[in-house]
Amino acid sequence: MNIRGLLAPVLAASAFLRGLLSLRGLLSLGRLALLGGLALLGGCGATATDARPLSSLPAQASHTWELIQRGGPFPYPRDGVVFENRERLLPAQRRGYYHEYTVPTPGRSDRGARRLVTGERNAELYYTPDHYRSFVVVDVTR
Repeated sequence: MNIRGLLAPVLAASAFLRGLLSLRGLLSLGRLALLGGLALLGGCGATATDARPLSSLPAQASHTWELIQRGGPFPYPRDGVVFENRERLLPAQRRGYYHEYTVPTPGRSDRGARRLVTGERNAELYYTPDHYRSFVVVDVTR
C-alpha cells in the first residue's frame, strides 16, 4: 500500500471534521436549517419569507404576543425575564437583548415548554415549542 492509500482515511476524516466546523460556523452566523418544512433556527439571519406566520402558531402564541405589545399584565411571574441564549441557537447578542414569555399550554398547570422570545424592543420574535431546543422565526404581520 502506498502513502496515499494510508492517508486516505485520515484525509476523509479531516474533510468530514472541516465540514462539521463549517456547518457550525454557518449556524452561528445566523443561517436557517430547514427540517421537515419548518424553519428551525441555528441562529437567525432570516427574512420575513423564512418566517412562520404568527397565525400558524398555537392560538395562545397570538394572545401572548398581544400581551407583550401591551406590556402586560402577564400571567406568570417569569414572563419578561432576560433570555440568556445559553443554547446559542439565536444570534449572539449582549446580555439583556432577549426576553422570554410563556405561551400557555392548555391542560398544563405549570408553564409548559412553549415560549416566545423577543429581541430588543420587540424588533424580533421567535417561538420555541420545546423549551429552547429549537426556534422558529415569527412573522407577526401574517
